Amino acid sequence: MSGYRLHDRAVLLAALVAPFLVALALVPFRTELSATNEALIMVVAVVAVAALGTRAAGALAALSAAAWFDFFLTRPYQRFTIADGGEIQTAVLLLVVGLIVSQLAVRARRLQAVVVTDTAHLSSLQGTARLAEDGGSPEAVVEYVRRELVGLLGLRGCRFEYGTLMGNLPRLEHGGGLWLRGGSRITQYADWPDGETELRVTGGGHYYGRFLLDPLRDRPLPSEETRLVAVALAAQAGAALDTAGLSHQG
Repeated sequence: MSGYRLHDRAVLLAALVAPFLVALALVPFRTELSATNEALIMVVAVVAVAALGTRAAGALAALSAAAWFDFFLTRPYQRFTIADGGEIQTAVLLLVVGLIVSQLAVRARRLQAVVVTDTAHLSSLQGTARLAEDGGSPEAVVEYVRRELVGLLGLRGCRFEYGTLMGNLPRLEHGGGLWLRGGSRITQYADWPDGETELRVTGGGHYYGRFLLDPLRDRPLPSEETRLVAVALAAQAGAALDTAGLSHQG
């Protein structure tokens, strides 16, 4: 089971348990706090879960918060029944606000992740370009790209193979797709295939070699944007090799 699935399951469990624990902690104060204040505290628990998880976790946390608010904090206590009309409105508002706020929290977290990812991608591309501009050898550029690919794609390993096309391996194409071409049969992958995947390196219309990608088995296939960055890095390596005038294939 991947770390991502474990995280998602843990957050779903927290969506059920966190509102329950918060409501239970409020029981000694339920005669002193207003229903509105209790509901606001429950919303905090919903936001905390949503900030860590998915939209589903946020929605589940909102439902859990409304249920335990009803059970522990409204009369009659310890029953899923609300006698007071005002408390019914508060419970409904807790559910609605919890759902809205949880979705906003998830969206904000994802936007932050996109910004961080885009910054990392730009840094990788700039680092390769800077190394080439500063007169780094083509071998140094290839090695830099190799290391960047390991981190970018979450690989177990990566090696560069000069000027050979041994075997028929799945290929990360320039458009970001992952394909295996064998005769008239073409297979597209939605996840990493078994074994190595090749990322070809060309420059000036010439083929110079390929990066052989060895992915971790428990990691999903990176996003299309990330794969396109990997292709761009390989293209920078190809440009460096072509500029140096190294021998090529084809």
